[in-house]
Amino acid sequence: MKLGIVGLPNVGKSTLFNAITSAGAESANYPFCTIDPNVGVVAVPDKRLDFLAAMYSPKKYTPASIEFVDIAGLVRGASKGEGLGNKFLSNIRATDAIVHVVRCFDDDDVIHVEGGADPQRDIEIINLELVLADLEMAERRIDRARKALKSGDKKIAREVEVLERLLEHFNEGLSARAFDGDDEELEIIAQSEFLSLKPVIYAANMDEAGFSAGAEKNAYFKTVSAIAAAEGSAVMPICAKTEQEISQLEPEERGMFLEELGIAESGLDRLIVASYELLGLISYLTAGEDEVRAWTIKRGTKAPQAAGKIHTDFERGFIRAEVIAFTDLENVGTVAAARAKGLLRSEGKEYVMRDGDIVNFLFNV
Repeated sequence: MKLGIVGLPNVGKSTLFNAITSAGAESANYPFCTIDPNVGVVAVPDKRLDFLAAMYSPKKYTPASIEFVDIAGLVRGASKGEGLGNKFLSNIRATDAIVHVVRCFDDDDVIHVEGGADPQRDIEIINLELVLADLEMAERRIDRARKALKSGDKKIAREVEVLERLLEHFNEGLSARAFDGDDEELEIIAQSEFLSLKPVIYAANMDEAGFSAGAEKNAYFKTVSAIAAAEGSAVMPICAKTEQEISQLEPEERGMFLEELGIAESGLDRLIVASYELLGLISYLTAGEDEVRAWTIKRGTKAPQAAGKIHTDFERGFIRAEVIAFTDLENVGTVAAARAKGLLRSEGKEYVMRDGDIVNFLFNV
């Protein structure tokens, strides 16, 4: 999973990136400090995997991972190349989802390219630039499809029809996510990497005082929440500065620091949960003396396709899956006890994987 961190310059993108990846991306109080995207890979914390590691003492421990890309600040006119915008937009295209950092605090000492904090305006600027870039892509795709119409292919004719409707939609300043189409139309649209089609998590970045007072008291956060709700996006309050302080602590100190702040989970943990939910992802686990590992799949994936995540031979020669729910294994303590209690199940090709399944795939090729 690859998440792109975007927003206007100086809203806290690189500070948040530093916090969640501890990668040390440059963070400065002027626009375009970040030109080339910084990339950091973060292991997904999973207590279930820790439990299995304690049980098997494996040679290898492999958690799921998320790649974060810190993309330089976008500005008005980015779709036309302003502020190196074309380059930045191409970096967004390679991501699975967008973490849109929105400044939700006032501070005269931190430059704002638009003069001051205004979450609604700031969100509209970024979203419009993505839509304008998509509009150009849609026009190019329509031109190519029209040239191919000479073949008389009904599928191409249908594609042109849908894209022309989408073009009208873009011309109204609306995102691809907001396009009201049936399954067939949405499938046609999904064939192009439209920027405004990507799922979004709004990260409402507050200062320390505003965050500690509670997001529900922050008028800026309420604005971001209303926008997210209207478009079906996710939203989470953060304090990037506090998150960076947390990231610099030793692991055993972080829990105490969070407790002192009255925070149940770090921003990274909350962002991971939000990302999995937004993209409809779950993890299944494999365990043994050689390795314990988490595998990320789409919710609704059937057992053979999940097996194919490990190796194509596993899917091609799938026989069955031996499955134990993690909660069952945790309750009884050992695989032998789970087997004795009938908790170890044999599942076939139609079995839909569940989050936390511990699986051994049987196959023959």
